[in-house]
Amino acid sequence: MSDADEKIEIESITSPHHVQRVNKAKFIAMRDALLPVLPSEAPGMSVAEAKAALLPNLSQELFPGGEKAGWWLKAVQLDLEAKGVIERSGKGAVRLFRTGKST
Repeated sequence: MSDADEKIEIESITSPHHVQRVNKAKFIAMRDALLPVLPSEAPGMSVAEAKAALLPNLSQELFPGGEKAGWWLKAVQLDLEAKGVIERSGKGAVRLFRTGKST
């Protein structure tokens, strides 16, 4: 199996005990683009703000023109929430921030 086809298991805070296998390179690229842009405390930033902030740093090889970035952002968000690495603040629109826990 080539590196481009390697899979990783991810979780979702919305579906406990369910894992999904996804492309490892794309997951890691999105995670590594997302975490540095998120604030370290509440109220955090909206998902749209996070996407806008990370797009310039996202691999153009894996996400040409930001293609599929929204889906991958959501997948990474839900996995990192399940692992306690990021959290949502307050009620209403989703706002994300880092917890200080590492991946």
